[in-house]
Amino acid sequence: MFKVIFAIIAVSLSVNANARSIVVLGDSISAAYGIEVQQGWVSLLQQKLNQQGYDYNIHNESISGDTSAGGLARIDKALSQHQPNIVLLELGANDGLRGLSPKAMQANLTKIIQRSKKSGAKVLLLAMRLPPNYGKRYIDLFYNVYPQLAKDEQITLVPFILEEVALKKELMQADGLHPNAKGQPIIRDRVFKYLQADL
Repeated sequence: MFKVIFAIIAVSLSVNANARSIVVLGDSISAAYGIEVQQGWVSLLQQKLNQQGYDYNIHNESISGDTSAGGLARIDKALSQHQPNIVLLELGANDGLRGLSPKAMQANLTKIIQRSKKSGAKVLLLAMRLPPNYGKRYIDLFYNVYPQLAKDEQITLVPFILEEVALKKELMQADGLHPNAKGQPIIRDRVFKYLQADL
């Protein structure tokens, strides 16, 4: 089970006041749980954008332990504060780990996506999967929310962002749920692959 840490990371990872804006709305996977913030994939993505000449500031609005309901409660403030051109939405895992309703999760994520789009932002939906002990039926119901949402809302889906990380012990922390520092560049590159088209 994800350890709930209500410590928000809400600082810009770059300082160019004229740059375009990206908001990451996520949970512990995006909040660099268990490692230094600068080692996390979000910080590494900022570095990659800088190195490749993309003029964007990333604002990491991710909280360890957060759910889709928590993200919904916070999205309006994030949109108002940062006026993002792009929103990277990485939520839902904690809904699943707590056995919450996939329908409720879908409803919350839908509202986040629609509010983000209404503000003028493009949205990328970052999908997560659950551990196998949750049972195939629930796992499928949970994961299927993501491609269905991407289709319904006509947004970009980033398939399971830990695809190349989750089953490799050398890339995971001892809890088996969170990637370690070695796994973060792989996540960054997976997200960047899909993000490039919208930059």
